[in-house]
Amino acid sequence: MDLLLRRRLLAVVATAAVLAVCAFTAAEGFDILQILGKHDEFSQFCKLLNETHLAGDINRDRTITVLAVANGDMGHLAAGHYSLGTIRHILELHVVADYYDDKKLKQLSHAATAASTLFQRSGFAPGMAGYVNITQHRGGKVSFIVDDAADSVKPVTYVKQIESHRYDYSVLQVSGVLSSPEAEAPVAPPAPVNLTDILSKKYCKSFAGLLAADPKVFDTLNGTKDTALTVFCPVDAAVAAFMPKFKNLTAKAKTAILLYHAVPDYYSMQFLKSNKGKVTTLATTSVAKKDYTYEAESKDDTVTLDTTVVTSTIQATVRDDDPLAVYACSKFLQPKELFKAKTADLAPAPAPQGPKKKSKKKPTGTSAASAPSDDESADGPSADDDSSDDAADKAAAAPSYLSARWVTAAVTTAVALALAA
Repeated sequence: MDLLLRRRLLAVVATAAVLAVCAFTAAEGFDILQILGKHDEFSQFCKLLNETHLAGDINRDRTITVLAVANGDMGHLAAGHYSLGTIRHILELHVVADYYDDKKLKQLSHAATAASTLFQRSGFAPGMAGYVNITQHRGGKVSFIVDDAADSVKPVTYVKQIESHRYDYSVLQVSGVLSSPEAEAPVAPPAPVNLTDILSKKYCKSFAGLLAADPKVFDTLNGTKDTALTVFCPVDAAVAAFMPKFKNLTAKAKTAILLYHAVPDYYSMQFLKSNKGKVTTLATTSVAKKDYTYEAESKDDTVTLDTTVVTSTIQATVRDDDPLAVYACSKFLQPKELFKAKTADLAPAPAPQGPKKKSKKKPTGTSAASAPSDDESADGPSADDDSSDDAADKAAAAPSYLSARWVTAAVTTAVALALAA
């Protein structure tokens, strides 16, 4: 399971121990596939959330309610009559952009309300077509029906609460699939995307050449780009500066470091700028028993990727169009699995001082005072390690297209089941 922190912390903790527990919980985040995976009766619903990549959007959202449907109630949705695009729209109706648990459903103001869904947010729902009407009936029964449903369509009913975290997320079971003519309309398949052409147009020509030269990497990325993929490509100057190190790597290590620049999920720039956390890469899923992750963080309108070996910044957006995002970054990402992690330089301990003697102060030459000792040079990173990164920093002149505001939040990434092939 991947993560980029997706939930806000709702409680103020009183002790360091509780703080640690809350931090761990936030890091794990909300994973709809994991929650539904505990219940075999929702396996088909869970499968479609994964195949349509809606699970990732759900995990990244906050204050949300998922209306899950059991296998026996999936009806036409599981019959294979719809394209994945249409199935996604129907499932979006089952994701309410507000928090409803058992208690709130049974205490509705005026016994009814209209709630927006992810289908309304998608931009494909005209008028009120993306709203679900929630009604409380006598005897405690609660029903759901889409605003634009045909007169012949019967509402689905609330069955039970599966799991909830108050005012954050809630997963409820309903008796059937919501119906909407707009959501069920055919969706044209996305136009084919040529990853090599996209990378070669701006900033990433050299990196595109490295990908094309490794059949395993190229096939992996090419097979993932139409489902969900984010690529952090070093600018040409960064590739040139790193090439001496790259040439000395084994073939296996070259493949791993190239896959390290790709993430099996779609991360928009807005998402990257409003969240922080650990990013799991294609190298993580390809290399057994290796971590191959790095930290993504945004500060002062700039997104940084920290591998513990180097810190790279996103310099430009090459493409940001679901399901594919490509960002040009200032440095070649170097994993700690292959290179020595950064260490803080420690000042040498002061030498013992003898008895003070009265003497006139003599001016000290600045060159002698600033020259590092032999020990300092040995302990710090080698000149070879820093020179390529410095050169990349100076030469990477790609403009910045980052524009979203920073919002502190916790986030997870979607489970990359599509990579099993």
